[in-house]
Amino acid sequence: MSKRQANSYNLVADIGGTNTRIALAQGADVLPATVRRYRNVDFTGLESVIRRYCEDEGDVDAYAACVAVAGPVRDGRAAMTNLDWTIDTETLARASRSEKVAILNDLQAQGHALGHIADENLRQVLTGAEAGAKATKLVIGVGTGFNAAPVFETDQGRIVTASESGHANLPIRTEQELRLCQFVSNAHGFPAVEDVLSGRGLERVYAFLGQEADDRKEILAQEIMTALADGSDPRAEAAARIFVRILGTVAGNLSLIQLPFGGVYLAGGVARAFGPYLAQYGFGDAFRDKGRFAGFMSNFSVTIIEDDYAALTGCACQLMTLERQG
Repeated sequence: MSKRQANSYNLVADIGGTNTRIALAQGADVLPATVRRYRNVDFTGLESVIRRYCEDEGDVDAYAACVAVAGPVRDGRAAMTNLDWTIDTETLARASRSEKVAILNDLQAQGHALGHIADENLRQVLTGAEAGAKATKLVIGVGTGFNAAPVFETDQGRIVTASESGHANLPIRTEQELRLCQFVSNAHGFPAVEDVLSGRGLERVYAFLGQEADDRKEILAQEIMTALADGSDPRAEAAARIFVRILGTVAGNLSLIQLPFGGVYLAGGVARAFGPYLAQYGFGDAFRDKGRFAGFMSNFSVTIIEDDYAALTGCACQLMTLERQG
């Protein structure tokens, strides 16, 4: 009996800067009961966490394995941007004991999941113009880090290309944003998008406002969001407003570069947390504030992906594509 007949499961994993989630999938369907989350600090690398998962799932023997990683992938090898792990296909095959393996950037995985996410897990922020089935889409991830990936529909199938958009320069539109860039540069040597548009970035915006007010105080991103929700800290609201407007500006810039007439999709824990605040804090205005192209920007819808398993689903879809290709 072949391994495929003995075990029809595939192993999929989403490796973030803080946690790794691993699950089993059948076709494009991730099996919710098999999803397990592990803290990265408890493991030395990819091999140890996958072997723990296989043990926890009763020594599961998956046919194929695909992992999504928060970092650049080149020639089957990934270097994590916010985690000191190195990941390659040989290590993945050895750890999972799988016949076929693949490694994706985490935003590539989110892109492959589009079309396989339930409607109730999609929150629309901005409406756009009608578009054809092969219109380009764009996924923007805001979480531990920041990144983006365009999604192209071709006659040969879907192509999701990788980037490292979070390490481009921050845009500057106001005197305050210039001072914020200088604040980030003083601390980190370079004012990158990710230095503001991420969980840690929100903390930096809050700290910047403290310096501006000569009342230095630093708190964690989760504490900022809690204070924002209960209205207990005006500085939390001020930080959120800056964050939302810069997110709108950056998302608009990326949209002009990629022309995602099929829609912009915001993914990641920080994007989901900001979902209730995007409209009231000016995301749409900042997104469309492109001078004579302001009207053109109304072509692009913006939607938040609220499915926490979307990257896992994308990995499962990629394995299906590899299987069809033989």
